[in-house]
Amino acid sequence: MANKDVRNRIDPIQFEVVRSALTQVTEEMAAALRRSAYSTNVKTRQDFSCAFFDRDCKPISQAFTQPVHLGSFVELIPTSVEAYGAENLNPGDMLVVNNPFGGGSHLNDVTVFGPVHHEGKLIGYVASLAHHVDVGGGAPASIGPFQEIFQEGVIITPVKLVRQGKINEDIFKLLLAQIRSKRVTAGDFRAQIAANTVGSRRLTELVSKYGLNDFDRYVTAVIDYTDRRTRAEISDIPDGIYESESFLDFDGFTENIVNLKTKITVEGETVYFDFDGCDPQRRAPVNSTKAMTFSACAYALRALMAPDLPVNDGFYRHVRMNAKPGTVVHALHPAPVVGGWETQVRVNDMLFRAFAPGMPQKIASSTKAMMAQAGFGIIDQVTGEYHCNYEALAGGYGARETSDGPDAVQQHGQNTENAPVEEVESHFPIRVSQLSLIEDSEGPGKFRGGLGMRRDYHFPDDAATFTVLSDRDIAGPKGIFGGMAGRKAYYILNPDDPERTKTELSSKCVIELKPGDTVSFQTPGGGGYGSPLERDPKRVLEDVILGKINIERARECYGVIIDNRTNTVDEASTIRSRKQMIKSRSSN
Repeated sequence: MANKDVRNRIDPIQFEVVRSALTQVTEEMAAALRRSAYSTNVKTRQDFSCAFFDRDCKPISQAFTQPVHLGSFVELIPTSVEAYGAENLNPGDMLVVNNPFGGGSHLNDVTVFGPVHHEGKLIGYVASLAHHVDVGGGAPASIGPFQEIFQEGVIITPVKLVRQGKINEDIFKLLLAQIRSKRVTAGDFRAQIAANTVGSRRLTELVSKYGLNDFDRYVTAVIDYTDRRTRAEISDIPDGIYESESFLDFDGFTENIVNLKTKITVEGETVYFDFDGCDPQRRAPVNSTKAMTFSACAYALRALMAPDLPVNDGFYRHVRMNAKPGTVVHALHPAPVVGGWETQVRVNDMLFRAFAPGMPQKIASSTKAMMAQAGFGIIDQVTGEYHCNYEALAGGYGARETSDGPDAVQQHGQNTENAPVEEVESHFPIRVSQLSLIEDSEGPGKFRGGLGMRRDYHFPDDAATFTVLSDRDIAGPKGIFGGMAGRKAYYILNPDDPERTKTELSSKCVIELKPGDTVSFQTPGGGGYGSPLERDPKRVLEDVILGKINIERARECYGVIIDNRTNTVDEASTIRSRKQMIKSRSSN
């Protein structure tokens, strides 16, 4: 049946009801997962996503807890169903999978999904993806500078975790045997199963209410509606070729930067992302899977569109991408991919910088553009339990055409929350000895970048293994349209203890800590937008008063002279200072 004929038979009110109900199904799945999860990373930081697919494995609705998971779902579910065989899935069954080279991302992102049936007929599939705090491998939290996928943890091709509504205990025990944090991981798996059960129940209620034929018609109508709106949104992007380059500072093993390059072609209703020119994949933890890179493209395109545009197959069919196999943006087996998200978010930042000349009003300056992953493992001497914790820390967001970048937030498709100090300290035998914004870390500009964040992990009584998997330890996020770069990242062992040696760590390392050691994780600030000499002096004064920058930085970067006795701007001196700085810069 042609899409036009379907639209002619659609009641607009019922269409909106069904469209909202489909979204609500996945949102309720997300709520169930969060409320029943065990790990801080899932229940508090919300490092998970949920989705519904039709019987042809087309994405219909998603709960966007983590937009970085966009592409993984889209490729992983069809690939897994084909590999396992839809005919081998019965009502109440669920598969578990994390295979990076079968549509997945890194091994920590584990997907549980299963079919939904109504009166013996397949409706579609519900899926939940969660970042597990440990999946085995060479370091606690399963992150670190590894050189092949086998060192990163347990690799799960599609296997049946749940059979007719009951957990397959043999498979469950086999998985947990590879994992350090068994209690927490088992709880998170059960939470994913619960989320899928909720989604399945709500979908069968919808089909019972409208009937399978009408349900299918409205699902088709939702996809068609999204397709038409997506075409219209793409048409609003100025035609042309948009290009940009970027790099990762350190791959974890060599001193060679990781080069990234993109060319985006916009013509009419077509957008094509080309990554020809990116480096070959490395024996280092910086390789992005095809699905990760697809997620970057999907997010960048979606961010340029109206906020109420649905995201389903009608949108994804317009995300066209060329990422050469065997490169850092389309890694092949057995490449390590644990740090692929570091590359993915840098790709996202690069895509926005490419679009900037054509759409300056929509594009922000560079953000922290790294996942900023920190993990540790520690054995509780009281209970004997092996604890693992994982966090991805916030940093400065880039400034925009009309406003400063937010301080200490996640960026682009990374939507996790900062883990509360109280929760971390109540679950693990550690202390968060400092949590603060970093003064003078902003990228100066007419509108400044957001400030980076400092989070110090102190281990008072127990030895531990700590992992840093991050970047930005050579250069901070760039400014745009005359804006300056933000402060780079720092990773420091024992930064303030006079009795212990202060050591600057690399952005990708695993270290063994002694009782009393502290690791300081300091994220970068966002890039500035526009010349800092055009910034309103009153805004500079406000930043000084709030402790975000100091008086010397106000003078050196912004040309603003502040009287520290009265906390006021010396307007005459500021005018002279800025004139001298403009003259000096023009002569150079």
